[in-house]
Amino acid sequence: MNPAEEILDIVDEHDRVVDRVRRGEAYARGLRHRCVFIQARDAAGRLFVHRRTATKLVFPSLYDMFVGGVVGAGESYDEAALREAEEELGVTGLPRPEFLFKFLYDDGAGKSWWSAVYEVRCELEVHPQKEEVQWHDFLAEDEVERRLGAWEWVPDGLAAYERLRAFRAAR
Repeated sequence: MNPAEEILDIVDEHDRVVDRVRRGEAYARGLRHRCVFIQARDAAGRLFVHRRTATKLVFPSLYDMFVGGVVGAGESYDEAALREAEEELGVTGLPRPEFLFKFLYDDGAGKSWWSAVYEVRCELEVHPQKEEVQWHDFLAEDEVERRLGAWEWVPDGLAAYERLRAFRAAR
């Protein structure tokens, strides 16, 4: 199916469903919807980092330190997190991602979505989707930190990463 045709729940500022529309329409009209962000680590604790393909509807060709995507209409955050992690990593049989927190991403320019952040350990060999992932690797966290200023990152992933650092520091 064409990703723009996927049906999404449209939500209000309290994350309550108020409508259902196609993804393409949600993006074009700047309608608030739901997304999941999953930080995947390998057995050595390194982070899965990838560069999005140029054909992505949102943030094409940018780097990301999360896998994830939109939550489909009627789908729970937890269901979407497992589905998206397995799809983007190209694996089956992942453990269920652990929910950490949720926040409202809003760039102030028409891009706004409720964002549920998860983490998962992936000890399987990954085979990312060629349609979604142009490049990938597992990088040590200090390497990711060094790349923050050098690579162009997806802004919502960067916001989630900074919130995740604060979340972990507060534990």
